[in-house]
Amino acid sequence: MHSGNITALEDAGSRSEECFQKLLLQISEAAAQGTDPASLLRLFCHATREFFRVSGAYFWQVLGNEELVGAEAEGLMAERFRGTRVRLNSARSAVAVECVRQRKTLYLNRVDAARYPMAAEYHTQSILGAPVMVSGDVVGVAVFLHDSNPDFFNEDLAAKATILSGQIGSLLEATRLTVASREQHRRSEILAEVAHGLHPAPDPTAVIDALAAHIRVLLRSPAVAVLMREEGDFQVRVVSGETPQLSSAVSAVLRGDALPFATELAEKAVSSGEPQVVNLDPPVQQLQGLVHSGMLLATPFRTSRTHGAILVFPRQDGLLTMEERSLVSTITSFSAVAIANAELYGIASGQAQELHKLLEISAELNSVANLDQFMSKFVERAASFLGFHRSFLALVENGRFHAQWGSVDGQSQPLNEVFPSGVASRALLNKQPFWTNDASQVSGANLQAVTQFEIKQLLAVPLLGSDGQVLGMFGVLDREDGAGIAEEDVRRARALAAEAAIALEMTRNLQLAEQHRRRAEALMSLAMDTSALLRVPDFARGLVSRAANILDARSAALAVRQPDSKLEVLVLQGAASEDRSLSRRLNLALQKLVLDKPQSAVQGTAAELIGSSVASALGWDNLIVAPLHGRQGELVADDRNLLHALAAHASVALENARLFTRMDQANRHWVEIFDAISDFIVVHDQQHRVLRVNRPLADFIGVQPSELIGITMSALLAMATDTTPRACPFCRNGVEGADEFVQLVLERTYLVSTSRIHGSESESLQTIHVLKDITDRREAERRYRELFDNIQEGLFFTTPEGRFIEVNEALVRMLGYDSREDLLQAEIPAQIYYSEERRCELTHLMEQHGSLRNY
Repeated sequence: MHSGNITALEDAGSRSEECFQKLLLQISEAAAQGTDPASLLRLFCHATREFFRVSGAYFWQVLGNEELVGAEAEGLMAERFRGTRVRLNSARSAVAVECVRQRKTLYLNRVDAARYPMAAEYHTQSILGAPVMVSGDVVGVAVFLHDSNPDFFNEDLAAKATILSGQIGSLLEATRLTVASREQHRRSEILAEVAHGLHPAPDPTAVIDALAAHIRVLLRSPAVAVLMREEGDFQVRVVSGETPQLSSAVSAVLRGDALPFATELAEKAVSSGEPQVVNLDPPVQQLQGLVHSGMLLATPFRTSRTHGAILVFPRQDGLLTMEERSLVSTITSFSAVAIANAELYGIASGQAQELHKLLEISAELNSVANLDQFMSKFVERAASFLGFHRSFLALVENGRFHAQWGSVDGQSQPLNEVFPSGVASRALLNKQPFWTNDASQVSGANLQAVTQFEIKQLLAVPLLGSDGQVLGMFGVLDREDGAGIAEEDVRRARALAAEAAIALEMTRNLQLAEQHRRRAEALMSLAMDTSALLRVPDFARGLVSRAANILDARSAALAVRQPDSKLEVLVLQGAASEDRSLSRRLNLALQKLVLDKPQSAVQGTAAELIGSSVASALGWDNLIVAPLHGRQGELVADDRNLLHALAAHASVALENARLFTRMDQANRHWVEIFDAISDFIVVHDQQHRVLRVNRPLADFIGVQPSELIGITMSALLAMATDTTPRACPFCRNGVEGADEFVQLVLERTYLVSTSRIHGSESESLQTIHVLKDITDRREAERRYRELFDNIQEGLFFTTPEGRFIEVNEALVRMLGYDSREDLLQAEIPAQIYYSEERRCELTHLMEQHGSLRNY
């Protein structure tokens, strides 16, 4: 039957109670079978239209207490009704709006088209609206209309409509709660799966993949993308889609044309620290056809090393509730912890592997005793460990780096190249690492050397000794994987350089120790040899031989001044020529040199000091000339015992004597100062035994200071008093540092100052007491106080600001105060002077003249 031809049937049996009960039962059974809310509303509209035999049945949904939205309809203009929106505060009258406002069922026959324009659009003759209420709130309105019978609705139909609206409200709420419960259960299972699945994963990539997949399933989103900041820019780490094809398509778009959009959204979320929502209606051009229109959610997260954002693309309904947004934030938070843990695990695992490799390298290298073999093996293993094609080691010589060991693709080879001067060498000499991914682009680079050695990537770190000095450098060239040099590469190179520096310094120390050992043995032999009575020629030869051995010199000579003041070369060892005239020529050259510089040792090139011809004949390059000073006259056998050691021995002995003399003078000076102090001074240890006293205290007791050393403080005080005090009456128990108090001894008052210091030969504390006699000062203070208090004139002291410091009793009586304390609290400008201007005038006069009288 066409809706426009429906007429009212007066036979009550057609809508009997039995049919009504069947209708209620039909709707209840549908709800009990788990029908979704949309299907339940569709059934409600269809069944009630047939039961009431109306032209149309409609269901309005209340959204946010602000508007009505057409949710479902059956009959007249049903398609037009769905999605229709009406504001509750609209000026246009509508029966559904009045039902919401009055919260009761209303029906209207013979509808006024002018008053109800929306009803007129549906050709309504009579209309009935019943509010759908849940827990006292209106959640919807059921509306029935007839387009041909103007008097169709009555009280009976209104009552039945009220019952039906109540039933559908209860069923919708029950269905909603059931769906919500199922959704909560589903989400709980997913959350539990997330919690159990994320934390055990040691790989950050696996954690991120699982995070994206779980959030997509949880929110029923078609796709979820994770962006993370890498090397300053956001990059797409993973895309999880409903299908592999969708994942690949969205990933390609986000990594391509849509990357600026995704990056901007992620940056905004990370900067604000809050989730960001973007309405994709329509979607971004590049994403059209892949995702739905609706709400795109970007939730930020931070890990221990980086940060990023999770993009949740709109699902089909296009809406995300606040609860779902909060849920995403919660999952993201503990997922960030899982990612951070995985990152830390990765770092720890990498460092453990790195440490294991370093230990292997160290163990292998430590088995090599020879330094040259050690360094050759080192450059091989270091290049392999760091992942570079080439490596080299250079040592500092005369302020420049001299490369001596190198390796190319795992094969070591000796080098003899000087590292070019430039920005890299300056940085290394300043103890800083240097690295570049394109050496030709470095400002100030030595382009000739870059081209000559085919340098592209360069990483160089200094070899630092234990004293902080630069011993050399370790460098690597060109990564094997072609990637850029990272901070991690610099750190690992520094660790390897430290290993090489230790080996280099250890070898040098061993060589230096061996050299010192040989020189010490030579000095001991020299001292023993020169201590015996030897003939001059034997002594001279032994001295020259020992000196050359000590200094590792290949040539040496000894010249002795003769009675005629001329030098004569007694021994010439290691000369390049056997020409006897060389000694005479050397005599003349040394004579001239000693005349020019008679007192000090001279060092320089042999050509500069003795002439190029003599130096060339002797084969000498560098020369040191040191004078030996002795008695006047010829060295004979009786005088050989005077020559006990080399000039170095004499200079060391002299320096030691000078130092001991200074120490003795300083000690005697300190003792004189200590004894010259008139105050009594006593020093004792922690057992209260006297370590030192000054002479005034010893004289006071009547004994020598040395007789008091070692006795206890109680015994010391017993000598000065008739009482036997405790261990040390001047020490306060539990007091650290200096303290002062007054001690009465023999009717004299002493101010005792105490301080504690560490002894020079041990860590035990020593206590110093200084007793200053203040008896006379106390007596003077007492007399001054008596004079101040007993004088009849008023005396007082004030501050420049006008506050009393001290007053005597006479002034208290003169000014009429009850006590000295009351007068001290008085304000002089306001309470003593009749005007403050007068006091200022007197103060000014006192500043001018220094004093005032009779004012």
